[in-house]
Amino acid sequence: MTRIHVLDDATINKIAAGEVVERPASVVKELVENAMDAGATAVEVEIMGGGTSFIRVTDNGRGMTGEDARAAILRHATSKIAAASDLETIATLGFRGEALPTIASVSHFSLLTRQAADDLGTRVDISGGGTPMIEDAGCAVGTSVRVEDLFFNTPARKKFLKTNATEAGKISDYVIRLALSRPDIAFRFINNNRMTIMTAGDGDLARTIGSIYGGDAASALIPLDFYDDAADIRITGYISKPSLIRSSRAWQTYIVNGRTIQNRAIAKAIDNVYRSLVPKMGFPLAVIVITVPQRTIDVNVHPQKTEMKFEDEGRIFKAVYKAVLDAIRGAAGETTGIAAAVEKPRFHYEAVPLDVSTPSASPVSAPARGYAAPTPHPQTVHEAVQWAGARVDLRTAQDAVQEARAQERAAFSDVPSAPRAAQGDDISMEERMLPIGQVDLTYIIAQSTATLYIIDQHAAHERILFDRFSAQTDGIPSQQMLVHAILSFDAHEAQYIEENAELFDRLGFHLEAAGERTYRLTETPADVPTKEAEGIIREILASLGDLHTATPANLREAGIATMACRAAIKAGEELSIRQMEILLEELRATPFPFTCPHGRPTILKFGTHDLAKMFKRTGFGL
Repeated sequence: MTRIHVLDDATINKIAAGEVVERPASVVKELVENAMDAGATAVEVEIMGGGTSFIRVTDNGRGMTGEDARAAILRHATSKIAAASDLETIATLGFRGEALPTIASVSHFSLLTRQAADDLGTRVDISGGGTPMIEDAGCAVGTSVRVEDLFFNTPARKKFLKTNATEAGKISDYVIRLALSRPDIAFRFINNNRMTIMTAGDGDLARTIGSIYGGDAASALIPLDFYDDAADIRITGYISKPSLIRSSRAWQTYIVNGRTIQNRAIAKAIDNVYRSLVPKMGFPLAVIVITVPQRTIDVNVHPQKTEMKFEDEGRIFKAVYKAVLDAIRGAAGETTGIAAAVEKPRFHYEAVPLDVSTPSASPVSAPARGYAAPTPHPQTVHEAVQWAGARVDLRTAQDAVQEARAQERAAFSDVPSAPRAAQGDDISMEERMLPIGQVDLTYIIAQSTATLYIIDQHAAHERILFDRFSAQTDGIPSQQMLVHAILSFDAHEAQYIEENAELFDRLGFHLEAAGERTYRLTETPADVPTKEAEGIIREILASLGDLHTATPANLREAGIATMACRAAIKAGEELSIRQMEILLEELRATPFPFTCPHGRPTILKFGTHDLAKMFKRTGFGL
């Protein structure tokens, strides 16, 4: 008996579904692209349960005859190409002929279609790749595809889907990108019986951007218009002013010959232009429409058709860079509009001990009223040795340093004192660390009697804040904003806010509805800088979309981790010795001081033996 055999069509379709139908958003993308190829001027997408329980895509395109409908559900049956040579001049979004049969193999599938010249339409029902049921049916001109119980017969694939809200967000992202690629088509997206996206379909790209991202985004757009005669590359679209940025590329869409794609070269070109205009982690809104000769690209790279090979990717990079740079320079006359918002001055306050010593060349200074004159104290163990007397034990000298600084705290009671660590801490943290200084304004260098420490100031403070926020089970204390902030969100961000209103309240953010997809921020967490509030809210919304489960504990932990990261001391911030000391003492008092909430190390320790090995002092009796 032969060991090699040909697979049946049902098995082949299920295997193909693993590549073509990755998640509900893949289904929507394939069906909407078919509708666009059919000449539709209006497309409606409706989902329930994040697309896993129900998807319906309806269009007013050309529709299909009964014979075409029967052929469309066969593997590799397509009207887009007829021969291999057609791959060089593909002008449609779909061409593989895999979408309908693979979707039908992992769902309860129903197709209803009719052409204008036909009196009756055709209905096709397939359950899990089984035998299709085909019959005549009355329907409007166009095509409507319904997909129910997606992955019902492939439970492993269904198990690895994320929350319904996350999957709905992925679908929303696809609909947005497809709507931006075709502003001449009216799109409607309905999620759980609620309209979340609606475009006019009048061909105005700027108006489409405004209807998706809001009026604030529409008013901050800079048009692109560039043509490279030598390479026949045309670039149009819009880029936002540096005053409108986001913490991710979620608001960036790249369209090549009508197809939305992902491309690192295009993204890098935009980043290079904006590098000196926006903060380190900021990304502008961008809708880049590129038209190139069809022979210079290859779209037959991946079944999902989101990747594209260019004949000369370097030329594309240069063209996008030049187009964006010219647009920014052209708008440079609008100084107040193009420039990013000027950061408010930050005032730094520090308690400095009074110098009451009496040098011979200067008169005695009187101590300030209400303060005891502190004893001058050393800042390092070396100074402590000299201050406490020659040839004293190093541990005794360190105790002297701590005693002197305790006197300073008592004298300046307005400086908060960090809680002391309990006895019996992990051996790596049992010794009190004495800060020496900073390296690159990022790493704190500290020492004990026989150990050298290097501490990442951002990761350490992030851990401190995370543990502090997590311990506040009744909700994080908030502070009233003197001037309320008005924040605008896109459709699925606004949906996340509504679905997680209690979470934001418990995190210390109080948001009140102030219009369609607009909210008034009236309170922020007490430990979070007010200027960071909007960025934190947007990052929390982004992190909610990456969760597999939606338990309140998971949501709260994700929100707290984001808050701790944004509110923590940043790399590049200069700290005084006093600030470093407080940071290290608070780090010792946390339950998990050795990693930040994201798992990165907060502290590196070099003992005497480690230093000896690095300096190759071992084996010499030195």
